[in-house]
Amino acid sequence: MASTWNVLQGDVFTPSGEKLLEIAHVWKTGKKKKTAVLCIIVGASLPVQLFLVKVRRADRGEQYKRTDKWPLKDLKLVDGKQANQETPEFDLRFDKIYRWTASSSDEKNTLLRCLWKLNRRHLSGRIAFVNVPLESVEGYQRLQEERKADSEFTVPEEETEYQEMTPKESADMLKLMEEYEPLVSNSVAFVERLSRDLQLLDEDKLNLSTKHYEALSSGDLSTPKKVKACSAAVGALTSCMNVQIQPAYRKLQAVAEQLIKFETLRQNFENGFVSHIVNIFEQQGRGHVSWVMRPERKLIVPSHGDRHRDLLLFVPLMTWLKNTNPALFQDLPKVYTRNLSKLYERQIRLFFERARMLLERPKESSHEGLDKLANSPANDPSPPRRSSLADSVDGEGEESDRGNMGKILERILRELEPLYTAEQTFITKFFLPNQDGHQEILDPNEVNLASLAASRHTRTTPQLDESIIQMLKEIFASLESELKNFIGACQRVHQFSFLQILVTLNDYSSDARATPSTSSSAFFVSVLSQILYQARSTFGNRVASLCKEIEDAKVSGKMRLGVLPFISRFEEFVTVSEDAFKSTKRREDLDRAHGKLIGLVFKSIDKLSSTNLKINADMVKMENFHHIHCFLSQMKIQILEDRRKEAKKRYSEHLDRYVIKYLGQPLEKLNCFFDGVKTRLAQGVKEEEVSFQLAYSKQELRKVIEKYPGKEVKRSLEVLYKKIIKHLSPEENLLPLVWHAMEKEVLQQYHEFDHLIHRCYQGSGIALDFSVEDLLEYFETITQSNL
Repeated sequence: MASTWNVLQGDVFTPSGEKLLEIAHVWKTGKKKKTAVLCIIVGASLPVQLFLVKVRRADRGEQYKRTDKWPLKDLKLVDGKQANQETPEFDLRFDKIYRWTASSSDEKNTLLRCLWKLNRRHLSGRIAFVNVPLESVEGYQRLQEERKADSEFTVPEEETEYQEMTPKESADMLKLMEEYEPLVSNSVAFVERLSRDLQLLDEDKLNLSTKHYEALSSGDLSTPKKVKACSAAVGALTSCMNVQIQPAYRKLQAVAEQLIKFETLRQNFENGFVSHIVNIFEQQGRGHVSWVMRPERKLIVPSHGDRHRDLLLFVPLMTWLKNTNPALFQDLPKVYTRNLSKLYERQIRLFFERARMLLERPKESSHEGLDKLANSPANDPSPPRRSSLADSVDGEGEESDRGNMGKILERILRELEPLYTAEQTFITKFFLPNQDGHQEILDPNEVNLASLAASRHTRTTPQLDESIIQMLKEIFASLESELKNFIGACQRVHQFSFLQILVTLNDYSSDARATPSTSSSAFFVSVLSQILYQARSTFGNRVASLCKEIEDAKVSGKMRLGVLPFISRFEEFVTVSEDAFKSTKRREDLDRAHGKLIGLVFKSIDKLSSTNLKINADMVKMENFHHIHCFLSQMKIQILEDRRKEAKKRYSEHLDRYVIKYLGQPLEKLNCFFDGVKTRLAQGVKEEEVSFQLAYSKQELRKVIEKYPGKEVKRSLEVLYKKIIKHLSPEENLLPLVWHAMEKEVLQQYHEFDHLIHRCYQGSGIALDFSVEDLLEYFETITQSNL
């Protein structure tokens, strides 16, 4: 062992300036294969620090390495296992118990004797020794050996202030004691006088009244009166325990016993109070919720006001517990959250099941249920902030369904907000009664719960404590998912319900933020913001999907397209959205969507009209722009007013192009002839010289006119009319409009031909074979025959 000692001191501890006091070869009980060395050492720094170090030989070679190190001040218990017989086993208890077996009983006793002496000299006896024979640690039969060991285990002077007296110091001490022997002999009288002075000084402060003592001893919290009595008693007890007493007085037996009595009373009541509160939390968490389902078809969430009022009686005691035992107090919010989250989860689930029943009910019974829903009172006694629920359900069909969804959702939010607010206010009062930590309500004569609640409310700030936010998240963990599920159910009922949902959430969120008192419902506003974000995301996704549908639209190879399909989808979206947003001023999202959609509609019309070569592009554009113009004129949407004017302009342009293109068919050769005449005039040929041009002579003009007698003109117009019928879609009813434009254009061309004849062929007697009256009759006859 000497060799081991030297190796350990020289190789392991000397390099770090530490000194080895004792060693023992040990192994974990039941695992002899792994042998280690327990070492008691003195640290290098001041003040003195004592450690227990476990050292193990390296796997290869003779080197030792440290594996564990514990400060001796953390050692709580030394268990020698057997007090009546020798055994090498022993236990050391730090934060956990370490069970070891020494190589021999002597080596174990030597180690324990070292621990016992260090505990007595340097650790003020804080280590408990059990099952250790007195002779093994005190060594009465080996006094000489102990003295030798004392010198061996004594910490050097530079390492501690505790040193044995030298012979000279002992002699001086004896001389001093002889000098003051009379004073020592009168020590009893001195102690009695000191005790009397102490009693006169602190008899009121260190005495707890019998009433308060009995209240705390019984720990009865079954009635409000007894709760108040206990609140007053803990205030008096705290005052007694916080009395400023000199350290010397605390060593007096009477004072020490009284303080121990107070501490025992405090701990007993503290444990009873915590157990009582936990039982209340658990009972409330197991509360029945069957009464949530009302037979009157009312959508109402249960109130928790009575539960909160019962618990608020304990606010003074909660304040006391928070100040006297913060560690124990911190566990109570977790217990409350764990139990109440179960209650709220059941209530909220049943509440939303009832809401879905109203949502999915047939239309007649749904209206009846909503009438009752609108007339049912809310939880809070104040008048409802939003009155739209009281309105009757107007309209039928899908519009009515969407309105019902908005009313149900608004009712849900109006019921849930007071629930959130009440729970948040209660938690703040109950678990954070005094943010500054002062015991300002412990005086039993000043405990007034009503004034307490009022003062708490006046100090409420919009910035919630992080712990309160976390508690509310856990208590209402299911609410956000239930809201999302309800919104999903709405969307399954109607594809455009997301519009009404967005409007309802937007309006409610704006009102909640604008109301001055909503600082108490800040957490509900944050949850509402999450749901609103999802609703806006859904709105954006639906708009994006409609945009893609418009961009990717294709047309068939039919001769007649009519109004393109995506225009009907656009009109449906605009109609439904305008109906949903008609009662709100928050139209930013909708206006952006309308602007984006109408732009894509115009682009797609231009693109699709030119993809099918079998159809006339001007006719397709004319029909679709006319349709859009009529629709926007009917909707009167301010943001789309410029687009409405543009649609009208483009419709008129393509109508003119369409008419001009097909006008040449009934009078084609006349058109070609007089176009040549106009070209010659434009080139500078005089009017009287045109007839001398070979291609535009009087004989050529007569030949062209002869090809268009009145009957031929009428027959050509009839053929043209039938072609127009085939091109135009009947649902737009543009035939009269196009035919009238055609008539106007033909008459204009007639006047132009007649004017050129008079200018360039004056005196020739040449004239068209039909007159204006004939043309008017042709058009009227064709129109009447096709009615």
